[in-house]
Amino acid sequence: MDTTEETTEQKTTLDITEIQRILPHRYPFLLIDRVVEMTRRQRIVALKNVTVNEPYFQGHFPGFPIMPGVLMVEAIAQAGGALLLTEIEDRDRNLMVFSGIERARFRRAVVPGDQLRIEVTVLAWRMHAVRMEGKIFVGDKRVCEAIVSCRLVPRSAAANGALPGGDNQGES
Repeated sequence: MDTTEETTEQKTTLDITEIQRILPHRYPFLLIDRVVEMTRRQRIVALKNVTVNEPYFQGHFPGFPIMPGVLMVEAIAQAGGALLLTEIEDRDRNLMVFSGIERARFRRAVVPGDQLRIEVTVLAWRMHAVRMEGKIFVGDKRVCEAIVSCRLVPRSAAANGALPGGDNQGES
């Protein structure tokens, strides 16, 4: 098999084009640029290059641009989503949505020019739900950590506003 024809299930890295085939997010909300390591159902490591051109820097904060913490947590979820969605054949008919965020901590400011290394480890895996621990580093310094829970919902249910609420860790 030619390496350009590898399926995402076999790959251990993803470039931006391959990420866009998996995740529905687009600019300005796609928050991972490259996957540098991936072990099925266990772990993923992604990179995000933070530039001054990010639209949120206009207002967060003028004269002192720092990346909002909530976007770092979103980057953790997107990296985990890339891992989860590689296992789902009908991903075009589903959306991955947050169902919980625990123990989010922000340790250092992230500024233009930083490169985020987003490391996500699976804590619990169900067919349509996952609980993951994410840690973000700039160089060797941890800047953020959080445990996130996400689940797959049919796009039709999401369009009708029928998104899951509460803690879905025990559901499959």
